[in-house]
Amino acid sequence: MTAEDAPSYERARDELVEVVRRLEAGGLTLEESLALWERGEELARICQNWLDGAQATLDAALRGRGTNEAP
Repeated sequence: MTAEDAPSYERARDELVEVVRRLEAGGLTLEESLALWERGEELARICQNWLDGAQATLDAALRGRGTNEAP
C-alpha cells in the first residue's frame, strides 16, 4: 500500500476500532478471525505511521522555533 492509497488516520482508527469490536464479539471462524487480525495489524501500522509523521513534523517545528528565538 502506498502513501496515496493509505486511509486517513481517522478512517484507519475507526476501522481498527470496528475490527477489535468484531474480534471481541467472537462467533467467527478461525479464518475470519485471522483475516481480521491481519487487517487490524495493517491498520495499526497505518495509524502509527500517521502518528510518527505528526511527531516528526512537531519536532521539526519546535526545533525551528528554537533557532529563531533571541538568546
